[in-house]
Amino acid sequence: MKTDTAALELKLNWLRAAVLGANDGIVSVAGVVIGVASAGAQRETILLAGVAAVVAGAVSMAGGEYTSVSAQRDTELSHGKDPNKSAAHPWQAAWSSFVAFTLGALLPLFAMIGPWEQQRILVTSAAVVVALAATGWWAAFAGRSSITRGILRNVLVSLATVTISWGIGQLLGVTVL
Repeated sequence: MKTDTAALELKLNWLRAAVLGANDGIVSVAGVVIGVASAGAQRETILLAGVAAVVAGAVSMAGGEYTSVSAQRDTELSHGKDPNKSAAHPWQAAWSSFVAFTLGALLPLFAMIGPWEQQRILVTSAAVVVALAATGWWAAFAGRSSITRGILRNVLVSLATVTISWGIGQLLGVTVL
């Protein structure tokens, strides 16, 4: 029983870091590029903002995962947990989140800078919905939970972020030089 619990803890830690990283990459970079595009920025400015968001976000997610999982592990050990039985692996969580964030973030960035300039916000939004539905499905499937709930939760909560970014770009309507 203890082996099953340890395996489940390890799987959940990896799943949490990967899903959080991918979702954050998709949503935060989509929010940046859609916000900048809706303000009227040119393709080069959108690309610059998007690349900066990918790099900063991936490093930030990895650092945050490393720090939080290290704190979890330190707490477990200080309360007497055997170091060999801890499911908290800071470097594994950091790399998982870094890679997942980067892969998730590249989708809205590539969608935004594609050849469909007149429809770039619509194409990016559609790509984001598909990607969020896929990560919601994957998280629910891997966690053996409700797939419908996983997809809806992921898509609806994340689209609120992107919609707010689009609205701010529309409201300000200023091109970043």
